[in-house]
Amino acid sequence: MIHPTAIVSPEARMASDIFIGPYCRIGGRVHIGRGCRFDSHVVVEGPTTIGDNNHFFPFGTVGLPPQDLKFEGEETFLTIGSHNVFREFVNIHRGTKGGGGHTKIGDHNLLMVYVHVAHDCIVGSHVILANAATLGGHVTIEDHATIGAFSGVHPFCRIGTHGYVGGYSVITKDVLPYSKTASERNTRAFGVNTIGLERKGFTSEQINNIKAAFRLLLQSKLNTSQAVEKIRDKVQAPEVQVLLDFIETSTRGVIK
Repeated sequence: MIHPTAIVSPEARMASDIFIGPYCRIGGRVHIGRGCRFDSHVVVEGPTTIGDNNHFFPFGTVGLPPQDLKFEGEETFLTIGSHNVFREFVNIHRGTKGGGGHTKIGDHNLLMVYVHVAHDCIVGSHVILANAATLGGHVTIEDHATIGAFSGVHPFCRIGTHGYVGGYSVITKDVLPYSKTASERNTRAFGVNTIGLERKGFTSEQINNIKAAFRLLLQSKLNTSQAVEKIRDKVQAPEVQVLLDFIETSTRGVIK
Protein backbone atom coordinates (compact mmCIF):
# COMPACT_ATOMS: atom_id res chain seq x y z
CA MET A 1 0.00 0.00 0.00
CA ILE A 2 1.45 3.37 -1.03
CA HIS A 3 -0.41 6.46 0.13
CA PRO A 4 -1.20 8.89 -2.71
CA THR A 5 0.78 11.68 -1.00
CA ALA A 6 3.95 9.58 -0.81
CA ILE A 7 6.71 10.19 -3.36
CA VAL A 8 8.44 7.00 -4.46
CA SER A 9 11.23 6.89 -7.01
CA PRO A 10 10.65 4.51 -9.92
CA GLU A 11 14.19 3.25 -9.28
CA ALA A 12 13.32 1.99 -5.80
CA ARG A 13 12.96 -1.78 -5.44
CA MET A 14 10.33 -2.87 -2.94
CA ALA A 15 8.52 -6.00 -1.86
CA SER A 16 4.82 -6.10 -2.71
CA ASP A 17 3.54 -6.24 0.89
CA ILE A 18 5.03 -3.06 2.38
CA PHE A 19 3.17 -0.02 3.71
CA ILE A 20 4.29 3.50 2.78
CA GLY A 21 2.22 6.09 4.62
CA PRO A 22 1.40 9.74 3.98
CA TYR A 23 4.12 12.16 2.87
CA CYS A 24 6.93 9.62 2.89
CA ARG A 25 9.72 10.01 0.32
CA ILE A 26 11.57 6.95 -0.96
CA GLY A 27 14.54 7.77 -3.21
CA GLY A 28 16.27 5.85 -5.93
CA ARG A 29 18.68 3.00 -5.22
CA VAL A 30 16.66 1.97 -2.18
CA HIS A 31 15.89 -1.74 -1.70
CA ILE A 32 13.12 -2.57 0.81
CA GLY A 33 12.35 -6.10 1.98
CA ARG A 34 9.10 -7.78 2.88
CA GLY A 35 6.67 -6.55 5.53
CA CYS A 36 8.25 -3.15 6.15
CA ARG A 37 6.13 -0.25 7.35
CA PHE A 38 6.80 3.49 6.97
CA ASP A 39 4.13 5.27 9.02
CA SER A 40 4.37 8.83 7.65
CA HIS A 41 6.87 11.58 6.81
CA VAL A 42 9.78 9.13 6.59
CA VAL A 43 12.60 10.02 4.17
CA VAL A 44 14.81 7.27 2.76
CA GLU A 45 17.68 7.88 0.36
CA GLY A 46 20.11 5.47 -1.21
CA PRO A 47 22.18 3.55 -1.76
CA THR A 48 20.30 1.89 1.11
CA THR A 49 19.26 -1.74 1.62
CA ILE A 50 16.56 -2.52 4.19
CA GLY A 51 15.70 -6.08 5.23
CA ASP A 52 12.34 -7.56 6.23
CA ASN A 53 9.70 -6.49 8.77
CA ASN A 54 11.21 -3.19 9.85
CA HIS A 55 8.93 -0.49 11.30
CA PHE A 56 9.76 3.19 10.76
CA PHE A 57 7.75 5.66 12.83
CA PRO A 58 7.07 9.25 11.66
CA PHE A 59 9.73 11.84 10.81
CA GLY A 60 12.70 9.52 10.58
CA THR A 61 15.50 10.06 8.04
CA VAL A 62 17.33 7.04 6.70
CA GLY A 63 20.34 6.85 4.41
CA LEU A 64 20.99 10.58 4.07
CA PRO A 65 24.55 11.85 3.45
CA PRO A 66 26.85 11.95 6.48
CA GLN A 67 27.59 15.03 8.58
CA ASP A 68 31.27 14.92 7.68
CA LEU A 69 32.98 17.94 6.09
CA LYS A 70 35.27 15.59 4.18
CA PHE A 71 32.31 13.99 2.40
CA GLU A 72 32.19 15.08 -1.26
CA GLY A 73 29.25 13.10 -2.56
CA GLU A 74 31.08 9.84 -3.16
CA GLU A 75 29.07 6.61 -3.26
CA THR A 76 28.62 5.16 0.21
CA PHE A 77 26.10 2.75 1.67
CA LEU A 78 23.66 1.94 4.47
CA THR A 79 22.51 -1.61 5.22
CA ILE A 80 19.74 -2.39 7.72
CA GLY A 81 18.81 -5.93 8.75
CA SER A 82 15.38 -7.24 9.72
CA HIS A 83 12.83 -6.90 12.54
CA ASN A 84 14.06 -3.50 13.73
CA VAL A 85 11.95 -0.69 15.21
CA PHE A 86 12.91 2.93 14.51
CA ARG A 87 10.88 5.37 16.55
CA GLU A 88 10.10 9.02 15.83
CA PHE A 89 12.85 11.34 14.53
CA VAL A 90 15.54 8.66 14.34
CA ASN A 91 18.23 9.51 11.80
CA ILE A 92 20.78 7.16 10.29
CA HIS A 93 23.50 8.30 7.89
CA ARG A 94 25.39 6.49 5.17
CA GLY A 95 29.12 5.86 5.47
CA THR A 96 32.12 7.88 4.33
CA LYS A 97 34.90 6.90 1.96
CA GLY A 98 37.52 7.39 4.66
CA GLY A 99 35.60 5.26 7.17
CA GLY A 100 34.96 2.22 5.04
CA GLY A 101 31.95 3.64 3.24
CA HIS A 102 29.31 1.57 4.97
CA THR A 103 26.97 2.08 7.94
CA LYS A 104 25.44 -1.21 9.14
CA ILE A 105 22.59 -2.09 11.50
CA GLY A 106 21.75 -5.70 12.39
CA ASP A 107 18.50 -7.36 13.44
CA HIS A 108 15.92 -7.07 16.25
CA ASN A 109 17.09 -3.65 17.44
CA LEU A 110 15.05 -0.89 19.08
CA LEU A 111 16.06 2.70 18.36
CA MET A 112 13.94 5.06 20.44
CA VAL A 113 12.95 8.67 19.77
CA TYR A 114 15.68 11.03 18.45
CA VAL A 115 18.43 8.41 18.25
CA HIS A 116 21.29 9.43 15.94
CA VAL A 117 23.50 6.86 14.20
CA ALA A 118 26.36 8.61 12.42
CA HIS A 119 28.44 7.55 9.45
CA ASP A 120 30.31 4.24 9.41
CA CYS A 121 28.75 2.97 12.64
CA ILE A 122 28.23 -0.75 13.06
CA VAL A 123 25.30 -1.71 15.30
CA GLY A 124 24.89 -5.40 16.04
CA SER A 125 21.66 -7.22 16.89
CA HIS A 126 19.29 -7.10 19.88
CA VAL A 127 20.60 -3.64 20.75
CA ILE A 128 18.54 -0.97 22.55
CA LEU A 129 19.36 2.70 21.97
CA ALA A 130 17.17 4.75 24.32
CA ASN A 131 15.79 8.22 23.64
CA ALA A 132 18.29 10.68 22.11
CA ALA A 133 21.25 8.30 22.36
CA THR A 134 23.91 9.64 19.99
CA LEU A 135 26.58 7.62 18.23
CA GLY A 136 29.50 9.53 16.74
CA GLY A 137 31.07 8.26 13.55
CA HIS A 138 32.77 4.87 13.40
CA VAL A 139 31.20 3.60 16.65
CA THR A 140 30.72 -0.16 17.07
CA ILE A 141 27.89 -1.47 19.25
CA GLU A 142 28.12 -5.20 19.86
CA ASP A 143 25.13 -7.55 20.25
CA HIS A 144 22.73 -7.19 23.20
CA ALA A 145 24.18 -3.86 24.36
CA THR A 146 21.99 -1.06 25.78
CA ILE A 147 22.72 2.68 25.60
CA GLY A 148 20.73 4.81 28.05
CA ALA A 149 18.82 7.96 27.20
CA PHE A 150 20.72 11.13 26.21
CA SER A 151 24.07 9.34 26.23
CA GLY A 152 26.78 10.22 23.75
CA VAL A 153 29.37 7.81 22.39
CA HIS A 154 32.59 9.36 21.07
CA PRO A 155 33.74 8.45 17.54
CA PHE A 156 35.70 5.19 17.21
CA CYS A 157 34.56 3.85 20.60
CA ARG A 158 33.16 0.36 21.08
CA ILE A 159 30.41 -0.88 23.37
CA GLY A 160 31.00 -4.52 24.29
CA THR A 161 28.44 -7.29 24.10
CA HIS A 162 25.78 -7.16 26.84
CA GLY A 163 27.25 -3.85 28.04
CA TYR A 164 24.82 -1.42 29.68
CA VAL A 165 25.48 2.33 29.54
CA GLY A 166 23.46 4.42 31.99
CA GLY A 167 21.52 7.47 30.90
CA TYR A 168 23.23 10.86 30.35
CA SER A 169 26.65 9.21 30.07
CA VAL A 170 29.52 10.52 27.96
CA ILE A 171 31.53 7.61 26.59
CA THR A 172 35.05 8.45 25.43
CA LYS A 173 36.66 5.00 25.79
CA ASP A 174 35.52 1.44 25.08
CA VAL A 175 32.82 0.02 27.37
CA LEU A 176 33.61 -3.45 28.67
CA PRO A 177 31.41 -6.41 27.73
CA TYR A 178 28.87 -7.36 30.44
CA SER A 179 29.51 -4.17 32.41
CA LYS A 180 27.28 -1.48 33.85
CA THR A 181 28.93 1.82 32.98
CA ALA A 182 27.70 5.33 33.75
CA SER A 183 28.88 8.91 34.06
CA GLU A 184 28.83 10.84 37.27
CA ARG A 185 31.68 13.32 37.39
CA ASN A 186 33.94 10.67 35.94
CA THR A 187 32.75 7.81 33.77
CA ARG A 188 33.39 4.46 35.40
CA ALA A 189 32.32 0.84 35.32
CA PHE A 190 30.14 -0.24 38.24
CA GLY A 191 30.57 -3.99 37.91
CA VAL A 192 28.69 -6.71 36.08
CA ASN A 193 25.26 -6.21 34.51
CA THR A 194 23.96 -9.25 36.42
CA ILE A 195 20.24 -8.73 35.90
CA GLY A 196 20.71 -8.16 32.18
CA LEU A 197 22.77 -11.33 31.82
CA GLU A 198 20.19 -13.38 33.73
CA ARG A 199 17.47 -12.10 31.41
CA LYS A 200 19.58 -13.14 28.43
CA GLY A 201 19.86 -16.71 29.71
CA PHE A 202 23.38 -16.73 31.17
CA THR A 203 23.83 -19.50 33.75
CA SER A 204 24.90 -18.86 37.34
CA GLU A 205 28.28 -20.42 36.57
CA GLN A 206 28.83 -18.11 33.59
CA ILE A 207 27.86 -15.05 35.63
CA ASN A 208 30.14 -16.08 38.50
CA ASN A 209 33.03 -16.47 36.05
CA ILE A 210 32.41 -12.99 34.70
CA LYS A 211 32.17 -11.55 38.24
CA ALA A 212 35.46 -13.19 39.19
CA ALA A 213 37.12 -11.61 36.19
CA PHE A 214 35.66 -8.19 37.00
CA ARG A 215 36.86 -8.40 40.60
CA LEU A 216 40.41 -8.79 39.34
CA LEU A 217 39.94 -6.11 36.72
CA LEU A 218 38.21 -3.44 38.82
CA GLN A 219 38.94 -4.12 42.48
CA SER A 220 42.52 -5.37 42.57
CA LYS A 221 45.50 -3.04 42.64
CA LEU A 222 46.75 -4.49 39.36
CA ASN A 223 46.99 -2.39 36.22
CA THR A 224 44.96 -3.53 33.22
CA SER A 225 47.72 -5.63 31.62
CA GLN A 226 48.50 -7.36 34.91
CA ALA A 227 44.81 -7.98 35.58
CA VAL A 228 44.36 -9.53 32.14
CA GLU A 229 47.20 -11.99 32.78
CA LYS A 230 45.78 -12.85 36.20
CA ILE A 231 42.33 -13.44 34.75
CA ARG A 232 43.80 -15.63 32.03
CA ASP A 233 45.47 -17.81 34.67
CA LYS A 234 42.57 -18.05 37.12
CA VAL A 235 39.31 -17.84 35.12
CA GLN A 236 39.25 -19.91 31.96
CA ALA A 237 35.83 -19.80 30.32
CA PRO A 238 34.49 -18.80 26.88
CA GLU A 239 32.51 -15.86 28.26
CA VAL A 240 35.61 -14.52 30.02
CA GLN A 241 37.66 -14.94 26.85
CA VAL A 242 35.22 -12.56 25.14
CA LEU A 243 36.10 -9.97 27.80
CA LEU A 244 39.83 -10.52 27.41
CA ASP A 245 39.69 -10.34 23.62
CA PHE A 246 37.77 -7.07 23.87
CA ILE A 247 40.35 -5.50 26.19
CA GLU A 248 43.32 -6.64 24.13
CA THR A 249 41.90 -5.27 20.87
CA SER A 250 40.95 -1.89 22.32
CA THR A 251 42.68 1.09 20.71
CA ARG A 252 41.19 3.79 22.96
CA GLY A 253 41.54 1.99 26.30
CA VAL A 254 38.63 0.64 28.37
CA ILE A 255 36.55 2.26 31.09
CA LYS A 256 37.31 0.84 34.53
